[in-house]
Amino acid sequence: MRNVERVSSLKNELLDIYMSMEVVEHEQRSRTAAQRNRRARRGIELHNEFKRLSRDIAPLPDEELAEDEMH
Repeated sequence: MRNVERVSSLKNELLDIYMSMEVVEHEQRSRTAAQRNRRARRGIELHNEFKRLSRDIAPLPDEELAEDEMH
């Protein structure tokens, strides 16, 4: 009976170790996914900002330039 208890205890210990390793791996995957999402979101924000800045500093059409020179 003692051997059965030892084997059972050892099985439980191994299961606990395995489960804690799974938790750590899951946390690492979650952190990596969060970082990837932040980088993607920031990339989209930068893209939109560059588009807006390009629009804001784009040369004016000839008609608008002519009107500005008159005033």
